[in-house]
Amino acid sequence: MAKLFLCVFAILAIHTWATVDESDIKYKDPKQPLGVRIRDLMNRMTLEEKIGQMTQIDSRVATQQVLQNYSIGSLLTNAAIPSSQDPSSPQAWINMINNFQRGSLSSRLGIPLMYGIDAVHGNSRVYNATIFPHNIGLGVTRDVELVKKIGVATALEVRATGINYAFAPCVAVCRDPRWGRCFESFSEDPNIVRAMTEIIPGLQGSIPSDGRLGVPFVGGQEKIASCAKHYVGDGGTTRGINENNTVINFHGLLSIHMPPYVDAVRKGVTTIMISYSSWNGVKMHRNVPLITGFLKNTLKFRGFVISDFMGIDRLTDPPHANYTWSVQQSITAGIDMAMIGSNYTEFINEMTFLVKNNFIPINRIDDAVKRILRVKFVMGLFENPFTDLSMAKYLGEQDHRDLAREAVRKSLVLLKNGKFVNQPMLPLPKMSTKILVVGTHADDIGNQCGGWTIEWRGKSGNITRGTTILSAVKKIVDPTTQVLYVENPTPDFIKSNNFSYAIVVTGRPVVIEPYVPIMDALVAAWLPGTEGQGVTDVLYGDYGFTGKLAHTWFKTVDQLPMNVGDSHYDPLYPFRYGLTTKPTKQI
Repeated sequence: MAKLFLCVFAILAIHTWATVDESDIKYKDPKQPLGVRIRDLMNRMTLEEKIGQMTQIDSRVATQQVLQNYSIGSLLTNAAIPSSQDPSSPQAWINMINNFQRGSLSSRLGIPLMYGIDAVHGNSRVYNATIFPHNIGLGVTRDVELVKKIGVATALEVRATGINYAFAPCVAVCRDPRWGRCFESFSEDPNIVRAMTEIIPGLQGSIPSDGRLGVPFVGGQEKIASCAKHYVGDGGTTRGINENNTVINFHGLLSIHMPPYVDAVRKGVTTIMISYSSWNGVKMHRNVPLITGFLKNTLKFRGFVISDFMGIDRLTDPPHANYTWSVQQSITAGIDMAMIGSNYTEFINEMTFLVKNNFIPINRIDDAVKRILRVKFVMGLFENPFTDLSMAKYLGEQDHRDLAREAVRKSLVLLKNGKFVNQPMLPLPKMSTKILVVGTHADDIGNQCGGWTIEWRGKSGNITRGTTILSAVKKIVDPTTQVLYVENPTPDFIKSNNFSYAIVVTGRPVVIEPYVPIMDALVAAWLPGTEGQGVTDVLYGDYGFTGKLAHTWFKTVDQLPMNVGDSHYDPLYPFRYGLTTKPTKQI
C-alpha cells in the first residue's frame, strides 16, 4: 500500500484635573502639521501623563477608571476572548475596546489608546478569524504580492474586532531549527525575510510617493499599526535555545539578522519589539548601542520601540529580582513603551522615582513620548478613536479564506514523489475504492494552525472555525470513495483492509532520514492554518506543486546549525529544493 506523509509544522496619587481650555488646542486640530501637534500636546503633559503613555498593560487589569487616572498609553490582549455573552462575536470585541477607549478619552488630555494583539498569522487569537499559514510556509512561496495581500486581509480582520495594533510581523532569521519558534521565521536566508517584509505595507498601507522613508505610516481606518520583531538576533541563539545568547560579530549581525529591520524601517513600520535574547552576552532589553545607537540614530527609525511581554523583568535571573535597576537599564537603552502586564503601578512608581532622582534623564522620557504620540497621530486615533460595528463583517470573510487557501497551495513543498522517478505517486486519484487517513494532525484544527492560535502556545482540538485536512479529503474525492480515519492504526488493521493508499499527517520537522525510503511520497505542509482544502487542492492535482524550501532540511541533529553556504553543508533536502507538478484534469 502506498503511503503519503504530510509534515504539518504543523499612581502615585489620583489628581483632580482642571478642564483643558478648548481654545487654541493645536494637538486636536488635524489641519496642523504633525510636529506642531506633538509639541503642543507634550507641552501640556505632566510627568505622570508622560509615563502613563509609556505604559502598556494587560486588558484584564484595565478599567475605564485606570485608563483615565493613569493616562495609560496602550492595552494588549493576553487572554483569548473578551468577557461577553457571545465572546466569539466581533461585536463583543469592538464594544469592549470602545469602552476602554472612552476611559482614555475621559482623561485630562483625552489621549486615545492603542490596543495590541498577537495577530501573527491572521487575527489568530480571535475565534472565527481566518488563520493563514505560519511564516515558515509563506517563505516557501517567495510571493511578495501574496504576502502583501495577507497583510491587507489581516489588517481588516484585526480592525473587525476594534483592534488597531498587531505585534507582527516576526522578521527573525532562523538559523537553527531547534529553535522552537522557527515556524515564525520566513527563512534562514535574510534575503527572503527581507522580501517578506512586504507584509508591512499590507498591514499599514504603502507610503505615498511624497512620504518620508523611515517615518511611521498608517494609511487609514482599514489599516493598523504593525510591529517588526524581535530585535535583533532572536533566530540565531546558541543551539536554538529560546531567549538565549546569539554569538556573532557585528558584521555577521548586520549581514544576517539586521537586514529585515532596515527594510521594515524604510517601509514605515510603526513599532519595533525588542527580543528576550542576548547578543554576545548582553540582553537586548538593555543594549544601548543597538537600540539607541543603531536603530534610532543610524537607521533613523522614528516610530517607537516596545519591550516584549515583561521583558524588562527578565533582565535579571530570576526575573524581577532588581526591578528598579531593570527599569532604569531598559528605558535608558531606548525602550519607549513597556509591555508590563499587570504590575503597572509598580512600573509607574519606579519610573517616577528614577526620573525625579535623575537616574533617567527627562529628555529620554520626552523622546519616548514624542515617538508614541507620533504613531498615534499618524494612525488617525485623535480623529477616529472608535471602531464602527460595520467593520465586524470582515472577520473570517470568504475572500480572506480563499486567499488563505491560495497561500496554503503555494506553501506546500513536494519532497518526494514516488519510489521511482518514472512512477510518480502524486497527484492522487479522486476515485478509489477505500483510502486511509491517519495521524494526530489530520482532523485537528488546533494542531493544523499551530502556535499563536487562540492561545499563544496554540491548542489541540477544534479551537476555531476551519477545514481540517481530513474534511478536505472527504470533500474532494469522488462520492464513491470510502474515506476511513484512524488516528493511530495497528499494523493488523492496515493489513486487514484493502486500502488504495494512506495519507499520514504527522507533526513538527524531525529527523526523518531513516523513514524516507518507506514513504512513497512526502509533502511538507508546515502549519497551513484553517484552510485545509489548500492542501488537497494540490494533493489531488487541481493545482501543481510549486513551493521551494526556505529552510534547510537536515539529516541529523549533529549537523546543526547548518545553513546554505556553510562548508559542512550536507542536507537531506537542500535550501531551494522542491519538486514541481502540473495541474491535472481528472474525470
